[in-house]
Amino acid sequence: MKKTKRITKMLDAVPERNGLQYKDAVKYCKANATAKFDETVEIAVNLGVDPRHADQIVRGVVSLPNGTGKKVRVLVFAMEDKAKEALEAGADYAGFEIYMTKIMEGWTDIDVVIATPDMMAKISRLGKILGPRGLMPNPKSGTVTNDVALAVKEVKAGKIDFRTEKKGIVHVGIGKVSFTETQIEENLIEFIKKIVSLKPNASKGTYLKRITITSTMGLAYDIDKNSLLAQIG
Repeated sequence: MKKTKRITKMLDAVPERNGLQYKDAVKYCKANATAKFDETVEIAVNLGVDPRHADQIVRGVVSLPNGTGKKVRVLVFAMEDKAKEALEAGADYAGFEIYMTKIMEGWTDIDVVIATPDMMAKISRLGKILGPRGLMPNPKSGTVTNDVALAVKEVKAGKIDFRTEKKGIVHVGIGKVSFTETQIEENLIEFIKKIVSLKPNASKGTYLKRITITSTMGLAYDIDKNSLLAQIG
């Protein structure tokens, strides 16, 4: 990160950014988010897993109690009545052929894709496009379902899908700097609680290796994981 005047000011404000109590880390992250837009508060969790092995991949979904603060664009692949249900529940797009064609032509202006089970065979050829972007519907994340209305409402309310990246890191947005400190703290605790519950049996040694919080344009603050684990019980 280039050491601009803005960065220098943030560094001077918090000279020690390691091993912080989670409440302090949230406070500093929020206070030093000085960009001219509502920055996203992001969490990176380094896990003691090797995602090259299928039995060590950490993947799941969690509903953040205060949402993400982000407008989530949802596409639902469904026919007629189910497509109508999805739109009534708040989906941005719903249908089949028109969106199949748009995606094949390069359109991916969406954040979440949901599909009814009968659609999966029809949209399987979109896997090469949607898969690398993390958009392909998956039963494990609740995005393949007949209850499209519930799925749409949950996603819009703050349900997020996550999985380990190549180096065993899970990285997600848990809110906006416009949130109160309490709202960010509650989202953080809920997310870590979920991560802990998903510890693979094949994971050896230290599972939670490092937790950092940052804003889109801000510095990273290292959190004392024990201060979080104490809240989970």
